Amino acid sequence: MVRSDYHIILASNSPRRQELLGGLDLDFEVRVLPNIEEDYPDDLDTKDIPVYIATEKATAYKNLMTDHDLIITADTVVVLGDEVLGKPTDLDDARRMLRELSGQTHQVMTGVCLMTKERQRSFVVITDVTFKKLTETEIDYYVDKYQPLDKAGAYGIQEWIGYIGVTNLSGSYFNVMGLPVQRIYNELKQF
Repeated sequence: MVRSDYHIILASNSPRRQELLGGLDLDFEVRVLPNIEEDYPDDLDTKDIPVYIATEKATAYKNLMTDHDLIITADTVVVLGDEVLGKPTDLDDARRMLRELSGQTHQVMTGVCLMTKERQRSFVVITDVTFKKLTETEIDYYVDKYQPLDKAGAYGIQEWIGYIGVTNLSGSYFNVMGLPVQRIYNELKQF
């Protein structure tokens, strides 16, 4: 059990992240600033991208924090080979991404930043995910019935496509959902 003297703030609109953090039985507030950029320098190594973005998100809150606030920010990317698959721009882009992931193993990388006025701790958690060869019918069904536009790599593992498509997973399932709660729990205990 984590006991914290801090007022924990989750800086995320994601219902998945809110549900996952809530599963740790922590008291926390959701606070979201509008229009925080998710850009990153082109020369970053792929595993550094989500950490960079999560840290930039946290930094946007720094001047709004009290001495007792602890902010948690996160960013998730899907990496296939050297290509970073963020959120799709439209449904055709979602179909393209799912075609690329079909029959392949990719990495889901979630960067997390824990920050107070005095301290900051950032890290990345990486999970390998393998998809079976998806049919066009399966891809179309998922894209038409679910909401892939708000998800890195155009899929949610906790949805239908994960049920029928994921054949292997090495690492944290919750990381693939968008928040590596096991690692966050351990980091908060040490904070």
